[in-house]
Amino acid sequence: MRLTTLALLATPAFAVPNLLNFQSTSDLASQAIDTAQSWLHDTVFSAKDKWDVFESDRSIDELLKVENVQKDGIDYVSLSHPAFPLHRLRVVKPELCDPTVNQLSGYLDISETRHLFFWFEESRSNPKKDPLVLWLNGGPGCSSTTGLLFELGGCNIANKGENVTLNDFSWNNVANVLFLDQPIGVGYSYADEGEVNNSPAAAEDVYAFLMLFISKFREYSKQEFHIAGESYAGTYIPNIASVIYKNNLALDLAATPGVPKLNFASVMIGNGLTDPHAQFGSVPDWACDHSLSHYAPYKDPEGPECTALRGKAPRCQNLIAGCYRTNSKFACVPAALYCWSLFNEMQQLGLNMYDVRRTCDKSKDKDGPLCYKEMGWMETYLNKPEVKAQLGAPDSVTFQSCNMQINQNFLLQGDAMHNAGALMNELIDSGVRVLIYSGEADMLVNAIGCSRVADNLETKYSKLYAKAEKKVFFDSNNATAGWTKSAGKGAGNLAFVGFRNAGHMVPHDDPVAALTMFSRWLDNEPLA
Repeated sequence: MRLTTLALLATPAFAVPNLLNFQSTSDLASQAIDTAQSWLHDTVFSAKDKWDVFESDRSIDELLKVENVQKDGIDYVSLSHPAFPLHRLRVVKPELCDPTVNQLSGYLDISETRHLFFWFEESRSNPKKDPLVLWLNGGPGCSSTTGLLFELGGCNIANKGENVTLNDFSWNNVANVLFLDQPIGVGYSYADEGEVNNSPAAAEDVYAFLMLFISKFREYSKQEFHIAGESYAGTYIPNIASVIYKNNLALDLAATPGVPKLNFASVMIGNGLTDPHAQFGSVPDWACDHSLSHYAPYKDPEGPECTALRGKAPRCQNLIAGCYRTNSKFACVPAALYCWSLFNEMQQLGLNMYDVRRTCDKSKDKDGPLCYKEMGWMETYLNKPEVKAQLGAPDSVTFQSCNMQINQNFLLQGDAMHNAGALMNELIDSGVRVLIYSGEADMLVNAIGCSRVADNLETKYSKLYAKAEKKVFFDSNNATAGWTKSAGKGAGNLAFVGFRNAGHMVPHDDPVAALTMFSRWLDNEPLA
């Protein structure tokens, strides 16, 4: 869901962990192509004259191993593929949430010790033709089931977690939607040993999951594929997108026997942390400049709070610039700890940091620690034994909306301070479309900073985007919902939408406008 605990983690002191060597874009390319070549090693050269056979569905069937297994007292269909020897998919068919559509849920097992949970909802409209969309919430450490039960899924959590109600504005009105709890340790995902603490490593697991999923459920493999998410997914998604893009390039160079290729079409990032240098630099503008921000919490732009923010932001940006240059944890962790301290004073205002139109009482019997009582309701619902059994989750796993230990692990690797946005430049130039959208009432990942992420991308559309006219964004009811700009045909190869009546979780706060944007983007129709 959200950048929930990163702001809270700005104040405690932490021990500095060991150095993590983050990869550059070229390193990611080399690694992805090396990975693809390793798949090819034993089979490609002996099969030069049989590409048509290998690319057929029959080839995938022959390589995909399907069997019934029982684990933790639950019966699953198990799927494995020789291209991913360390991974196995375990699947059940629940009838919760929206029983009118086909659903799948279960786990991606990684080396028998780590287990990623997913929940899939088929399109209500035309599942054979509608696109496949992967949705990710953020944190890091927050469950994507939050997106399903609280924002854009087929049902909404209700009645203090005792039941759910149908969501008329679900994004599966127009798409087949996968919700994935990642990295390991998030939501229903669990590990017997070893957890992931950085976005590049998490991206590799997500790619393996997607390959196994479409290898078995090929009815969803021919349609366009899109990745969408919010908050810290603004860091996850460019890394995942880059892995998909590099592996697709490798498959174009030499098709791998029995391995399908994602029809990768676009990326959608909502209120995402993607280019921290631009985004943390925007904090004083959002908080103090009423000519730029409709929801600036400080009335006096020359007051002590705004003066302090304007004094701290440049140092924060200098530290982030050091992280960008070195990709060293020793530069990135100090940047994270210092930059999140920009929110220390604003946290004391009594506002909901994800939607400053609301106040927040964090006591357990009021709004709760995450400012939304529904987060607690979800934990109540998803920890019911009968719900776990339907979804294929072991009774021994306790569902948490957000895992603060995962949050801290990523923080202490400096993961959030890297420029994930830079990974998207070559994707856009290759034809993968990118949409960035933002609710203007969000304090933590504000709309001004999000719009600057789009401004800073360096692609062949950059000059056109810079000159593009801002247009009013109307929802499907013809109500004014915000503004948009784009470059490229249709909805755009690069586009931005700002939502006037929303905060951090746009699909929850303005469901009609969010679904309008989503539908137009998938259809590649002009947003305005």
